[in-house]
Amino acid sequence: MAGDLDTRFPDAQSSLGLALWRASTSWQRHIRAALAPHDLTHVQYVLLASLTWMDRTVPVSQRDLAAHTELDVMMTSQVLRALETKGYIRREPHPEDGRANALHPTERGIELANLATRDVESADASYFAALTPTQRDSLLAAFQHLASPPSVAPDQRTPHDPSSSEDQR
Repeated sequence: MAGDLDTRFPDAQSSLGLALWRASTSWQRHIRAALAPHDLTHVQYVLLASLTWMDRTVPVSQRDLAAHTELDVMMTSQVLRALETKGYIRREPHPEDGRANALHPTERGIELANLATRDVESADASYFAALTPTQRDSLLAAFQHLASPPSVAPDQRTPHDPSSSEDQR
């Protein structure tokens, strides 16, 4: 029955979470449209672009890539298989970890990552153009703050907390 929701908000527009949800889905539509000509999903793009960026410094394992993108390891594995099937990435034995493979973008993958990145960055610029530069800076700072892991104050650590200095012997 309408109107029976037990909420602290007087109306939907007052909910920060709902506003974030709506902005996020609106932004995702813009990104999907930018990626459609490249036949990439948003997750495929994030993994391919991240791998292309990371590959210039050190060998990248699937676990490294999942951690960098903050995606589930199993989802990362499935999406990487699709990118490999399309010829955008390749795997070879990891030089430092015999249990892992090192991932590398292929030349086609690098080309696609760069083309798609230009379109994604254009879509971002277009989407966020409704904000002033100050609003964009504030929004970026707020997102970075929300996405960073919470720190644990020293007096809140438990004896079994791995960040406790006694456990770091």
